[in-house]
Amino acid sequence: TGAFINDVKISKKGWVIPGQRSQFFDITPENYTLQLQAMTAEKLEFNLPAVFTIGPKDDAKSLEKYGKLLSAKDKNSDHVKDLVRGIIEGETRVIAAAMTMEEIFQERRGFKDKVIKNVQAELEQQDTQGSEYFAYMRKKTHEGAINQAKVDVAEAKYKADTVLIENERKISIAQAEMTLSTKKSEYDQQVKIAAIESEQAAKMRQAELQKEVEERRLLSETERLRVQHVAKATAEFEAAKAIANAKLYTAQKEAEAELYKKQKDAEGVLALYNAQAEGIKNLMQAFGGDRQAALQYVMIERGVYQQLAKENAQAIQGLNPKITVWNTGDPNGNVNNANPIANIFQSLPPLFDK
Repeated sequence: TGAFINDVKISKKGWVIPGQRSQFFDITPENYTLQLQAMTAEKLEFNLPAVFTIGPKDDAKSLEKYGKLLSAKDKNSDHVKDLVRGIIEGETRVIAAAMTMEEIFQERRGFKDKVIKNVQAELEQQDTQGSEYFAYMRKKTHEGAINQAKVDVAEAKYKADTVLIENERKISIAQAEMTLSTKKSEYDQQVKIAAIESEQAAKMRQAELQKEVEERRLLSETERLRVQHVAKATAEFEAAKAIANAKLYTAQKEAEAELYKKQKDAEGVLALYNAQAEGIKNLMQAFGGDRQAALQYVMIERGVYQQLAKENAQAIQGLNPKITVWNTGDPNGNVNNANPIANIFQSLPPLFDK
């Protein structure tokens, strides 16, 4: 820049004539390693390590702007790096404040794209026409330490206010979206609950109607069965009653017949016994009151002695008794072999009483 040059001229090499000023700068991209402390929409603090690679665009207009930016400071000044770091930190914190921790981790690529987009926009804004940054830089160079301090304060306040307003706006938008999402979820939930309750109410009403129909059907069927069973039971009762009456009548008649038969049998036995008693009485009178004679007559008349003889004969039938008589003699010298037999018969009970 200088004599014979309207603004600035960028070239890889050239001659510098008196009245001109030149400066060499490197356009190699630089890495910016940062350890950011940010806060999410849930007010959760976290540390975000980040590495940004930033350099000027490889076109004449961009290089010209980059050269103007570097020429405003000394060679050893780090104002460009400080500017880039400030923009990166500010935009990263703003974007993180509008997202939840879960969104940051699940949408890492989207988070990175948003940060790059916003940082790029801020860097381009610093290079646009009308930006007060270069004016402040020139004033700091010409006015000294006092103006330098004023410019730094004004710039810091401007950036702080801008970042604060932007953060508040994004936070408000995020809160509004979150509230809207919450209300929408609540409304959807209420609609679903109302639909479920309506469906359940319809099912319950249908079940109640079905229950009433079933109860009426059961009552009708019960009444029909009751009438049928009562009629059947009545008929069975009447039939059983008739059968019982018939059996009772038959039993009564049979009992009466049995009683009559027993009475007649008893009368016959009584008449027989009376006749026998009368006959025995007459027999006793005939034997002159001799009971033994009358008894013997009856036994002979009824064949008792014949029956006794027959029974005794059957008892000893087939026996061959052998009787051995031992006789040692009589002191008087008399021997009678029949005496032992006589003694045996004498030991028998008498057949007749005298």
